[in-house]
Amino acid sequence: MAFAAPALGTTFSRFFRTFSTTSPFLSHTPESTSRNMASGTQTATLAAGCFWGVEHLFRKEFGHGKGLLNAKVGYCGGDTASPSYRAVCTGDTGHAEALKITFDPSLVTYRSLLEFFYRMHDPTTPNRQGPDIGTQYRSAIFTHGDEQHKIAEDVTEKVGKEWYKQAVSTQIIPAGQWWDAEDYHQLYLHKNPSGYECPAHFVRSFPPLSE
Repeated sequence: MAFAAPALGTTFSRFFRTFSTTSPFLSHTPESTSRNMASGTQTATLAAGCFWGVEHLFRKEFGHGKGLLNAKVGYCGGDTASPSYRAVCTGDTGHAEALKITFDPSLVTYRSLLEFFYRMHDPTTPNRQGPDIGTQYRSAIFTHGDEQHKIAEDVTEKVGKEWYKQAVSTQIIPAGQWWDAEDYHQLYLHKNPSGYECPAHFVRSFPPLSE
């Protein structure tokens, strides 16, 4: 196993807890199922540690008509085809736990999604969020095209200078192959309100970034 020692208890607790889901057939929230996908939608793919909390916070902030049309947790940035959660948890596949968002840019901009991304996790701890340690918990922006890549570089530079006052560890790389995580991970904290939440996942208060 490729876990750092402090994360073993947390990671195994998370792994076994996934199999005690009490409501595996709860329906998705309305924005993830019933809204038709318009031709002008865009995709954002982000990694910020344990994907349960990342999905939960993004749905809470941008769901219910505020721009988020769909969100799936899964694996990105690795070398193995069809990785399982068990394999990704070893850190050996190269994948990050990630969130893929389909959004309406007329309601929320890509820049706004990235600014929230940097507010809801700690980008200064390489390969770590709270007690979760390993490359699968790294901070990363997987970009879709040159425009997203430029925006990600701009926002990241400003975040380091104006919010965290230091360089951030977030990777900015083109999005490669995406793999959906197993069904029991989707909307995990919606189905399991008392489930594990990374203590590094909370919305920080920062002044607006300068233009």
